[in-house]
Amino acid sequence: MNHFFRKSSAALTRWLWGGLSGASPPPRAMNTPRRLCQFSGELEAESWQSMEGLLKCAANHAPLTPISFLERAAMVYADRTSVLFGSSVRFTWEQTHHRCLKLASSLTQLGISRGDVVATLAPNVPAVQELHFAVPMAGAVLCTLNARHDSAMVSTLLRHSEAKLLFVDYQLLPVAQGALHLLADGKAKPPLLVVISDSENAPPVSDSSPHQYEYEALLENGDGDFGIRWPRTEWDPISVNYTSGTTSRPKGVVYNHRGAYLNTIATAFVHQMSFLPVYLWTVPMFHCNGWNMVWGMAALGGTNVCLRRFGPKDIFDNISLHKVTHMGAAPTVLNMILNSPQCDRKPLPHMVKIMTGGSPPPPQVLWKMEQMGFGLIHIYGLTETYGPSTFCLWRHEWDSLPPEQLQKMKARQGIPHFCLQGVDVRDPVTAKSLPADGTTMGEVMLRGNTVMSGYLKDRKATEEAFRDGWFRSGDLAVKHPDGYIEVKDRSKDIIISGGENICTVEVERVLYDHPAVLEAAVVARPDNHWGQTPCAFVKLKEGFEVKCEEIISFCRDHLPHYMAPRTVVFEDLPKTSTGKIQKFVLREKAKGLGSLF
Repeated sequence: MNHFFRKSSAALTRWLWGGLSGASPPPRAMNTPRRLCQFSGELEAESWQSMEGLLKCAANHAPLTPISFLERAAMVYADRTSVLFGSSVRFTWEQTHHRCLKLASSLTQLGISRGDVVATLAPNVPAVQELHFAVPMAGAVLCTLNARHDSAMVSTLLRHSEAKLLFVDYQLLPVAQGALHLLADGKAKPPLLVVISDSENAPPVSDSSPHQYEYEALLENGDGDFGIRWPRTEWDPISVNYTSGTTSRPKGVVYNHRGAYLNTIATAFVHQMSFLPVYLWTVPMFHCNGWNMVWGMAALGGTNVCLRRFGPKDIFDNISLHKVTHMGAAPTVLNMILNSPQCDRKPLPHMVKIMTGGSPPPPQVLWKMEQMGFGLIHIYGLTETYGPSTFCLWRHEWDSLPPEQLQKMKARQGIPHFCLQGVDVRDPVTAKSLPADGTTMGEVMLRGNTVMSGYLKDRKATEEAFRDGWFRSGDLAVKHPDGYIEVKDRSKDIIISGGENICTVEVERVLYDHPAVLEAAVVARPDNHWGQTPCAFVKLKEGFEVKCEEIISFCRDHLPHYMAPRTVVFEDLPKTSTGKIQKFVLREKAKGLGSLF
């Protein structure tokens, strides 16, 4: 691919300068800074200029960016613990700031320039927390890839994002190497590789290859006095987050510095955080930048308790050991905690506040968690809205309601946080606001500063998502008389399993590759642990006999394991008169099957 390292920057520049117009920046004079965005309001004289005596300058204006949270934390919380990981890693905010400066410096020494994409493939280890600051401090754009992806998916997303560097955890090195081989086979120039070692458990990593580096060694070569490359405008890109992970048409959601800054503040408020919280990392940092809490912990001088992996025992042990005050969790994790054996549990030292979202949680799960002593905050949002956008703000008048009604109230998606301009339930065709009667169903639409800049390299999808001046979520909901929204269903066939989005079309494509499959359709089956799991309805070719296990194994060989069906039903598929498979019929059948366990 020609000009591989520069095209990602150019693509982001085109997007973030012209917005939906798709226009390229005008020619610029020598030594004139490049303009990465230009809002329609800036094309006219700014209204404040009509008042004599005002001056917009460095003394009273700076682009909003979460990088500033780290700068402040290094001064205000210098000796406070910033990161805990295992028994050997403990940093203060002063140390974290110094490490991020050195890492940012090292990135530039490797040739990283403004607008370049730097990707990660790792679980919740300290390096990913540092990269959330170091990458934008170098002027680059962070792309945190799902650590559960296989080599094929990783190679697709690396190609689409045109990442110049890939930081990979040592345990995922085979996946990354497989992805780089696929890129090379496709005549695409692969990114440089930086391996993140684990000081306690990792085998030594060879850095003899000119295209492979070791994380700590790379960081040590950096300059601790590095001058931060601050964003030139608030609309400069800070990260790219991929949505459901479809290989046919990846959707890279571009966040900007302003949106990240504002949603970080709003999320911390929604999570009822004060200063110096202790946050247990059970939400993947690769999901919407950890629901913005990677940046939020710096803003509040909090402590990041990092976990490579976890089970119920790890959660209770860390809460007890580190006096954890807050954590985030998909409903799957809540269910895991609820069903954990007594031997794994420990008494809570105090109420631990859990922010939960990702899929609509069963009301009874929220209720039971609170009976255990946890404080639950139910949120709603999408990748396209920087994660959390609405929350179920508790109203004191609900305290006197019967338990069954209380559970239903807690399960609502609620009201917008204060950094979002608006959330509404609207007619998906006319975009007109629908009655707040609790029964009229429409599409959830959102607008404001905490909505994405757009989909990377996909102007058509961006225009469609922003049609009529609102972001269209694709979720169907009702609005209650008190203004609280309640999501009822998905307008698309996305399956949400354990907080992961699964595209049924991708699964169906693999099923059709099986030599015995004639027709296939995939829908969601309810699951008490995962929330939903893929259920495949399959019609076999005449003369073939195949067991369910063979179909499932075939899918697991060609897909990330979490995307593979857990249920296979062999039968004729219902169709319309035009031959279209009636998925709504299959959804009802899958629902009737109930949970696997």
